[in-house]
Amino acid sequence: MQTQAHILVVDDDREIRTLLGRYLDGQGFRVSAAADRSECEKKLATGHFDLIVLDVMLPDGSGLDICRALRDRKPHIPVILLTAMKEDVDRIIGLELGADDYLGKPFNPRELTARIRAVLRRAGVGQEEAPSVRAYRFAGYIMEPAMRRVANAAGQSVDLTGAEFDLLQVFLERPGRLLSRDQLLDLTQNRERDPLDRSIDVLMSRLRRKLGDNAEAPLFKTVRNGGYQLIVRVETVDVAA
Repeated sequence: MQTQAHILVVDDDREIRTLLGRYLDGQGFRVSAAADRSECEKKLATGHFDLIVLDVMLPDGSGLDICRALRDRKPHIPVILLTAMKEDVDRIIGLELGADDYLGKPFNPRELTARIRAVLRRAGVGQEEAPSVRAYRFAGYIMEPAMRRVANAAGQSVDLTGAEFDLLQVFLERPGRLLSRDQLLDLTQNRERDPLDRSIDVLMSRLRRKLGDNAEAPLFKTVRNGGYQLIVRVETVDVAA
């Protein structure tokens, strides 16, 4: 039986907290709410959450600061940021800090729910593990999709967010293929890209940094006005669970 995903909604607007609480509960989620950073920190210290819906503007601090702290202390909890429509800088910074997705205010609860389901699916929440997994080997790394794990040649885990992991998997499933930003956004988040949307570029920058991609040992190629391409050899193997 699948366990209800527990969502923490952090927003200082009482109407939004009430609306999302009722709507998400009706969609089969367990929901807790916090009105500010202080209350959010208390709930995080005492409860388990599968995903956080986090407003950027809070009365006692920035949601970006919470996001930064989460990446250090609880890196496996996915975060969806809520931002004002014109806060493009905050959106980009949030993605650089490790947020998995963002949604501008005002928003449709149905769209937020779709984003939540997509992020949880990428994070593997509520999914049963297969008895064996298909693994990808590339440039000294091994990636196991069913385990949501990437390890280097020494066997050390590479700490990727759900969005980074999903982006890497898209490339490993299509080695050598040039993928546009629109294609990458559709394949990873199942949505169309706004002309000013830089989320894929930000995710690529983070992924490259964590995998040690550099001019001496390139993993990806950036094609001007084209997109990105994985340029290393990829092998698939079966790994016992």
